Amino acid sequence: MPAYAFLPGGHLPGGAPTKFSLSIAEAQGLEVSDLAAGAAVSSDSFSVTTKEEIDAAAAEAERAAWEAELASRGTGEYAIVAQQAEGDDYPWWYETPDDYGGGLSPLRYYYRECVDFVAWRLNRDAGVTGAPWKWDWSNLASGSAWMWADEWAAKGWPSSSEPVVGAVAWFPYNHVAYVQSVNGDGTVTIEEYNWNSDHSYHVRTIPVGEALYLYPPA
Repeated sequence: MPAYAFLPGGHLPGGAPTKFSLSIAEAQGLEVSDLAAGAAVSSDSFSVTTKEEIDAAAAEAERAAWEAELASRGTGEYAIVAQQAEGDDYPWWYETPDDYGGGLSPLRYYYRECVDFVAWRLNRDAGVTGAPWKWDWSNLASGSAWMWADEWAAKGWPSSSEPVVGAVAWFPYNHVAYVQSVNGDGTVTIEEYNWNSDHSYHVRTIPVGEALYLYPPA
């Protein structure tokens, strides 16, 4: 039932001055009982999934997939490495990198790439600092850091979300580094070459969860 009325055309029949008239307008009066104020009000309800909830669900799914991946990896033996002092001991720090026409190091990776530095460290930790090398491109992993995690798994070498000193910190953006120390505050200190594509030595401290840790092969 309408609670208002209007005059079609804006004037009364016969040209009389415009003046609201309930009878001419055929409007109806409406009285609301005081009881209406106490009546229960009902309305439809609905829920909306927020962006935060969608992001949280996606993060949980990613975490579950990551844990399943770690569970599928090997748990074999790995080399136990004692922590050593930080420092750029990479022997070919002065060589021309591939970006400027440089060639391959004795480890058969391009000079001053992240993979060559890590391969050097794995040799050093195995007590090998000259030819014949224990680890090089032929028996370690490819020249693409992005492939190292899969190649570790293919060889049955263990990897984990838990770091150990001497492990390879693997990042899904095509980079590897060397774990120098595991700290007591949920971080690890890593050493690396060619972070930010500068072919230089760096030391960084990162949260443990930023990397997958490829344990040093025995």
